[in-house]
Amino acid sequence: MTSFPTISALRTAIAERHTSATAAAAAACDAIAERDTDLHSFLTVSRERALEQAARIDALADRGDPLPPLAGAPIAIKDVLSTRGVRTTCGSRILENYIPEFDATAVTRLEAAGAVLIGKTNCDEFAMGSSTENSGYGPTRNPRDRERVPGGSSGGSAAAVGAGLALAALGTDTGGSIRQPAAFCGIVGMLPTYGRVSRFGLAAFASSLDHVGPMARSARDAALVLGAIAGRDRLDSTSADRPVPNYEAALAAPLAPPGRRLRIGVPREVFDHPGLDPDVAAQVRASLDVYRAAGCELVDISLPASQAAIAVYYVVATAEASSNLARYDGIRYGVRVPAAALGDLYRQTRDRGFGAEVKRRILLGTYVLSAGYYDAYYRKAQQVRTLICRDFERAFAEVDVICTPTTPTPAFKLGEKAADPLELYLADIFTVPADLAGVPAISFPCGAAGKLPVGLQLIAPAFQEERLLRMAHFFEMAK
Repeated sequence: MTSFPTISALRTAIAERHTSATAAAAAACDAIAERDTDLHSFLTVSRERALEQAARIDALADRGDPLPPLAGAPIAIKDVLSTRGVRTTCGSRILENYIPEFDATAVTRLEAAGAVLIGKTNCDEFAMGSSTENSGYGPTRNPRDRERVPGGSSGGSAAAVGAGLALAALGTDTGGSIRQPAAFCGIVGMLPTYGRVSRFGLAAFASSLDHVGPMARSARDAALVLGAIAGRDRLDSTSADRPVPNYEAALAAPLAPPGRRLRIGVPREVFDHPGLDPDVAAQVRASLDVYRAAGCELVDISLPASQAAIAVYYVVATAEASSNLARYDGIRYGVRVPAAALGDLYRQTRDRGFGAEVKRRILLGTYVLSAGYYDAYYRKAQQVRTLICRDFERAFAEVDVICTPTTPTPAFKLGEKAADPLELYLADIFTVPADLAGVPAISFPCGAAGKLPVGLQLIAPAFQEERLLRMAHFFEMAK
């Protein structure tokens, strides 16, 4: 790609004419062609669009005009976000040849901030998965170990950033799909508060859970990308009408205001969990010592309802997916398989167009919404979701942030969990609660288990993303 390790370094080099945005864009596209063959992090490379945007940035630099904050930064986009004129498949064969006529709001805002969009990244089909093995176009591999998964569903974005093919990427997070692959690939992944980033142009999986967020090599770069995409959007009625802080500037602030200590909640249920890898637990405890040494106070807390989070998630998310994916019927969107009768057209199109995991979730979602089962499953799940939200409210009355491992284990091998979907679902056991509660969370590298990265997760009250970014940045500087 380029020899510049951060977005700010590349922007400065372009402003001072040590390089050009065009050179950086061309180098990024060339690197994908040369190095992504076995990694398979990209599904589509948008070289023409990248070079057009880069030329606009270079024109600004040539005139000596101020450059926007992401000027020239090669950024990848998860292939569930709409990109005008660039194929958008959602990792599914049912949208194999779909080319949108509009950009997602997050994409529009990235380009307005000077970013150069180099391509669309592989993902689990319709973001349904935790390993990027459920893509209709084949799996992505982990850049740290090609025999292991990069996580999912934003595995292509995580692998692209982790392999140095992009300076940053956009992912989406419904139950951990930004943070879990970030942990597996050794990068930073940010889950913003629900409503902080517009979902307009995002192919919906579970509308009350879907978030768009940044994946980057550092907290500073994540802050820059989040600052570009956050904010109210009239095209998304669920986006929050709140001011967007200067996330980059917030990195320089102290961890806590003068005269008080930052309080970090450590849920006892997490470290008592039987599936937690001892090496992961050791790295997270060592990371907590870094904060303790900086004057933070560690507080024992309990999140009892979080133990039901996976069960709640796979009722709520599949119910919403069942409704959202009904539009892919061979009539309105995507591939159509010709048939003599309308019912056959629906069945054959969906049978051929959807993969096994998507079919499984649609069937489960339809079941829990059906008459006779709605109260027993869907209504009950929503009630327990409320209890999870109340757990967080009580915890945040005592502490400023909550700390957990991002994942119970390091990255697992390709195919290792394919035969047991329930075991795969448990890979998200520490990430799902924040999605259900709609609160922000961040994952960043805190060490290694053997040669594999370990992620530390911090969770904060709603709209406190700057607190999380500041703590991640502090840890990066301390290490």
